[in-house]
Amino acid sequence: MAGGAARQVGLGLLLSLALGLTAACSEDDATPEAAPTTTEPTKDKKQRNRDNGQQGQPGDEAGDLADMAEDLANDARGTIPPRAGEVLGADISWPQCPKGMGIPEKQSLGLPMPVDEAEFVVVGLTNGPGFTPNPCLADQVAWVEERELMISAYAVASYPDDATLARYEWDGPFDGTRLAGRLRNVGYQQARFNVVSMIEAGLETPIVWIDVEPVPDFEWSADKAANAAVVEGAARAYTEAGYSIGVYSTPYLWDGVVGDFELGVPEWRAAGRTSRDEALARCGDDWSIQGGTAVLGQWVADNRDHNVTCPGIAQDLGRWFHRS
Repeated sequence: MAGGAARQVGLGLLLSLALGLTAACSEDDATPEAAPTTTEPTKDKKQRNRDNGQQGQPGDEAGDLADMAEDLANDARGTIPPRAGEVLGADISWPQCPKGMGIPEKQSLGLPMPVDEAEFVVVGLTNGPGFTPNPCLADQVAWVEERELMISAYAVASYPDDATLARYEWDGPFDGTRLAGRLRNVGYQQARFNVVSMIEAGLETPIVWIDVEPVPDFEWSADKAANAAVVEGAARAYTEAGYSIGVYSTPYLWDGVVGDFELGVPEWRAAGRTSRDEALARCGDDWSIQGGTAVLGQWVADNRDHNVTCPGIAQDLGRWFHRS
């Protein structure tokens, strides 16, 4: 198991989060998408955030989050032997679930699973937007483990609708008197929701990749600073839970959603329907998304998402993947 003192602390926090969310769901029989994460009275909760919440604009904490993510990555290195050269892998999520599963807007497609040559799999936690779980996550995790492949996780971040914002605007460590703080709290709760999904599915990973791109049917706002606040809240929740973080996107998509916001964390770079060579080319400095290290390049072919490690990454695979 990827470990270290920080990882053990993180696991304890994950278990406490899971118990809190599970208890809340059972108390009010809410659907998973709307599960509250605290029973604290609203008035007391608001006062706590006014007293202790974070001030400022999105990006104020980005440097601290990047430093925390780096420290956690150093502590969470596993025992996967170093490799020379490139390592081929894949990513999967709700589109690979059996047909007809998931939310109405994102029905699963039964797309093919990774090719036999894949040595790692990055598994998606959401069914599109935040607060919607991958409907076959546990089965996909089991599929990876049965083949003794390396595994990690990613999750889509998304902008809340009015009801979701109202539900979670005070539910977190940020100051809910400002819109940025309210949106950070929503992002924070999106990540906590995904942490519980991982625990319930038995998915162990040293890192969670935050997927930042347009989400059809669940559009981001026109305010890039507001969008960045959601991403920043999610980043804080994952790092507090003991995970290192990275981002998945392209420079164009990232800019379209969050503008010049930077976390400075590692990057998983998409190349689209191209080739392995083009995916490797995305590892270059000219394809930087937000100033982080290039870790993976992704390309799409034959109805599959293929991935390859960037130069030098295979020397430290335990930083990026878990293997049972």
